[in-house]
Amino acid sequence: MKSSLRIGFGFDAHRLTKNRKLILGGVEVPYSKGLSGHSDADVLSHSIADALLGAAGLNDIGYYFPDTNSKLKGISSLKILSKILQVISKKGLDIVNIDSVVVCQEPKLNPYFQRMKEKLAKVLKIDKSLISLKAKTTEGMGFMGRGEGIASYSIALLQRIPNN
Repeated sequence: MKSSLRIGFGFDAHRLTKNRKLILGGVEVPYSKGLSGHSDADVLSHSIADALLGAAGLNDIGYYFPDTNSKLKGISSLKILSKILQVISKKGLDIVNIDSVVVCQEPKLNPYFQRMKEKLAKVLKIDKSLISLKAKTTEGMGFMGRGEGIASYSIALLQRIPNN
């Protein structure tokens, strides 16, 4: 019998740079630097996107939103998530839950997690209780610990929608 549950894993990392806003989970986080990238460089939303695509057995985010497409320059990662929701819904899949970790030395993210959950839940059309967000540091080790960048890891569980 074919299982109705599917799990996917996502990862993303971007370099911190001056003169950019820091956007995580669709929320602007006050900080002296932002993430560099073709879109808004929201590593949290990108790792969730890849986890959802992986659970659906699809290609990664770059396949659907290539950084070579000038029309996508500066696109909100929440728009990316909205499009990905449409793709997985067409495959007859529904989100069960999402679990994510954002890794950075600074800034402190816990004060922003509630707003991030609300924004992500609204875009993904799920209850915010189905989204878990955590922040970790690397105790000064590696590019994240040196404040050179931020990374995010996510897993997503999907289920087949009955009668699909």
